[in-house]
Amino acid sequence: MASNETINELLQSTDSEESIEYLNNYLAEKQKALDELSDDASELDRAHLKLDIAEALVGVGRAEECWEVAREAFDVFIENEQWEAAVQCCDVLYQSGQPASLSALGQGVWLAVTYPIDPQLSINMLGYVVDETPGKADGAAVAAIVAHYIADIRTEGEKHKSMTFVTNQLLANAAREHSGINNQEEMDAWLEKLQLLDPEIFLPRLSLVLGAIVPQDQWWFDRDALREKITD
Repeated sequence: MASNETINELLQSTDSEESIEYLNNYLAEKQKALDELSDDASELDRAHLKLDIAEALVGVGRAEECWEVAREAFDVFIENEQWEAAVQCCDVLYQSGQPASLSALGQGVWLAVTYPIDPQLSINMLGYVVDETPGKADGAAVAAIVAHYIADIRTEGEKHKSMTFVTNQLLANAAREHSGINNQEEMDAWLEKLQLLDPEIFLPRLSLVLGAIVPQDQWWFDRDALREKITD
């Protein structure tokens, strides 16, 4: 069975012919496994296979089919509070390049920041927001600082060192695009000016960024209800 890391590597591979062949074989394997599931198999087992299938579908250019399958899996994961898998679905939905892909990205980022899932996945999702946001807009800076914050609080040891290095670069690139920042003194002043030093300020600002990405009537889950569960 291929890991998610293997699939992601194949999606980015320069040897497209080899990658497509592998992904088609992987897709056939996962589809067969889904078809052969017994009637009493759990909905989560089905959803995980659908997520695997969706990842392969987007890799072989079958984006519309990918969307349908990943969207179905997403609802199951949300219902069963499988937050990381739900974010993985949003990642695939974003990569599918469909009309609502940006909405999927925003919702995935909300989940990735709200719940303590794999920090690498959270950072990847926030990196997409940086890529999608005009460099001069504050939204890219906000997404970059949140990525750095997550790397800092969710990792330790060597992982902390490597991931904060990556997010430092993400933040530096955002600062350069936003205001031409080129040294630490300018960076410190820029962070203070944009109020990016206090998570009690920049985390709520991320919500505003996501509100611009996801129309109010297009959220697929009740954020208030999920927040209430966290505080219960």
